[in-house]
Amino acid sequence: MILTTVAQRRALLDGARTIAMVGASANPVRPSYFVFSYLRTRGRYTVAPINPGIEHIDGVRAFPTLAAYAAEYGPPDIVDVFRKPESAPEAARAAIDAGAGAIWFQYGVIDAEAIALADAAGLDVVVDRCIKVESARFDGGLAMGGLNTGLISARRRGA
Repeated sequence: MILTTVAQRRALLDGARTIAMVGASANPVRPSYFVFSYLRTRGRYTVAPINPGIEHIDGVRAFPTLAAYAAEYGPPDIVDVFRKPESAPEAARAAIDAGAGAIWFQYGVIDAEAIALADAAGLDVVVDRCIKVESARFDGGLAMGGLNTGLISARRRGA
């Protein structure tokens, strides 16, 4: 089912414990690194990087494929996709084959074929949303406007 409401996305994140992040990066300036690091350090999820080009991120072992991850740990609750849209159908097929419960396509990862494949296979599907932003918002770290209320202020420094 394609999850379009806030309540549906919150229920998905509340029920999840494992996230396999396809396209996670070890480069600290990349969004996929920041999202991986944020989710991992919040203590709520066990997050595994899926990237054939790296061995680990911050000491966390990376897997070359979703199939390799699933063979060792079982199906992930959520597959988070940080790939170009043209790679999304391949990621959707891999998530289906791995037995994932849901697939989350990050901002800009929009591909009609991938969405239809995942939906037809019975996965919960989130499209064009950031799992980190949604997680932080539901945990009280972001205001509805998307700003981190704990770090941003209208006050001038030193004033």
